[in-house]
Amino acid sequence: MSGLDGAAALADNACVTEPLPDENLARAVLERLPDPVVIVQGAPSEITWSNAAARELLRLVRPNTLLEAALRQPALLEAVDAARADGGAQEVTFETIGVQPRFWRAAIQPLGPGQVFIVLRDETDARRTERMRADFLANASHELRTPLASLSGFVETLRTHARNDPEARARFLSIMDEQAGRMRRLVDDLLSLSRIEMNEHVRPRDAVDLAGVVRDVAGASAPILAARGVTIEVDSPEKLMVVGDYDQLVQVAHNLVDNAVKYSPAGASVRVTTRTVTAEAARAPLRADTVSLSLLDPRGGAKDRYGAMWVSDEGPGVPRQHLPRLSERFYRVSGQKAAGTGLGLAIVKHIVNRHRGGLVVESAEGAGTTFCVYVPAAS
Repeated sequence: MSGLDGAAALADNACVTEPLPDENLARAVLERLPDPVVIVQGAPSEITWSNAAARELLRLVRPNTLLEAALRQPALLEAVDAARADGGAQEVTFETIGVQPRFWRAAIQPLGPGQVFIVLRDETDARRTERMRADFLANASHELRTPLASLSGFVETLRTHARNDPEARARFLSIMDEQAGRMRRLVDDLLSLSRIEMNEHVRPRDAVDLAGVVRDVAGASAPILAARGVTIEVDSPEKLMVVGDYDQLVQVAHNLVDNAVKYSPAGASVRVTTRTVTAEAARAPLRADTVSLSLLDPRGGAKDRYGAMWVSDEGPGVPRQHLPRLSERFYRVSGQKAAGTGLGLAIVKHIVNRHRGGLVVESAEGAGTTFCVYVPAAS
């Protein structure tokens, strides 16, 4: 039996087929339930009892807090009034807004005159999974349509006009291989984004050396850099500890470095810098002739410390009007031809959001682009 069903059974005597345990044991069971549970009474509704999960969720610090002050959800308040009025069980869903939206289902049972029992079930994971499934299907069908159409066209050409033309066959097969590679990268990035979104509300807790992450990525990127004729400069302390997920931070650094290399001309340099700073310092522009925009802000205090990573290129820069949309899925700046799936910066943003960090872009046409990622420093 789930926590929700078990709590409802305790509240509804009609469902009880065996004698209830003594009151102290019943309260101990309710106190330990993982689902938030509250008892409210009167009009306006006052929370007269709550278990540990409810006190943590609603931040209840004093007795007899008004339900409407703890949960500003009109649908829930109406359902409580309905349960109190007609004595029937009610059920309602609602969404709370915070660092990450959370979806809840409330089961409401009347207990006695003016008194109701509320159990909250967190359905965020289920909703998020369903939304990701729908988004994945929509994005995949849209983005895969072009390379699939291209492959189909070349297959038809190879079956007919180019069947006996070795030069055309070689050229078309090369293009087909390129389109197949694009499809593979799209699927990989879509799957990666879906996995990240699934756990985005779960904050990582490990201590990770951000300076080590940068060194690892710089070493792994050496073949790509050499092929493009681009060098990388790393300016980092020996160790910079942050709270995070090592694999995801590697993915962030790799995506930003890879993005910088794509837009850098031959002979240019990509610069990667890491420091411990405040959020205000991370958002501060590095140059006076560029435009700086925050794409994601953390909710920490002004004195909180962050491990920051700046990745700068010497590419064409990004026009001001495009900056707010850079982290959108599949968004590409018009006129820039660098190959990619259009998902790299979206992946970066979702990973940084999971880390409760920030993301800043600074750029100007002809002046290159700098991305700054900053995540909470380890204490």
